[in-house]
Amino acid sequence: MIQCLPSRPDRRSRARARGRRAARILLALAAMTALIGVDVPDAAAEPPLGVTVTAAADGTAGRVGALFAGGLDGGHFCTASVVRSQDRDVIVTAAHCLGSPDTTVFAPGYRDGEAPYGLWKLTGTYVAPGWTDGEDPDEDIAFATVAPVDGGQVEGGQADGRQADSGRIEDVVGGFPVAAQQPADATVSVVGYPSGDESPLYCANTTTLFSETQRRIECPDLSGGTSGSPWLVDGALAGVLGGHEGGGTVPEVSYSAVMGDQAVELYREASDNG
Repeated sequence: MIQCLPSRPDRRSRARARGRRAARILLALAAMTALIGVDVPDAAAEPPLGVTVTAAADGTAGRVGALFAGGLDGGHFCTASVVRSQDRDVIVTAAHCLGSPDTTVFAPGYRDGEAPYGLWKLTGTYVAPGWTDGEDPDEDIAFATVAPVDGGQVEGGQADGRQADSGRIEDVVGGFPVAAQQPADATVSVVGYPSGDESPLYCANTTTLFSETQRRIECPDLSGGTSGSPWLVDGALAGVLGGHEGGGTVPEVSYSAVMGDQAVELYREASDNG
């Protein structure tokens, strides 16, 4: 008897089957790669909470600048930022940074020895009586109006990429809105200039209330020179680095006076009178 053996699958058929399986696997891997390519950069765009990095050279950092004594050669000692105002010429910093307003100049977007948006002199200051009379740490926030140092207009690209030709600083770099009322555990972003660094630092973290009038954040490396740095909640100013202990005695922990009615009134006065 002749035994009938089962026929073997054609090798080419098996090869085609393997090819189809491989194609399906490649398609699946391609889909996964596409998803990763979209999601991972977004997730990595911001550092983890509580980690300090060099601030990106973006529109936010362009509104923040260093305060210098006389000019770029005088060294920077504090930080300030531009806020929205009626006349588009108001900056905010810590009150203890404005001891010598006649010789203080502001360099928004300062980085690596360059002031891309020019130098701006202070034309008026707005400080609470509580600070002027007794350096009350709860009043360690101040506003100032500014104008180009040379008295003319500043030409060049804006922080958001547009071109500007203006004697109004907000027209050049934009300004942060002011939002005084924030929850105790608000997540705050800080951008500031340590006096030994030539680029701004960035750190975000959840805050706590040190007291009813002082907010606390844990961010490393925010050393001397970061006083006056804006505390931003969803892109709006909620305070500045200062207050208790002048903003903190160790670089890992910083403070800000909670923006109360006095600070809001100072802001309105500066905005209206600029």
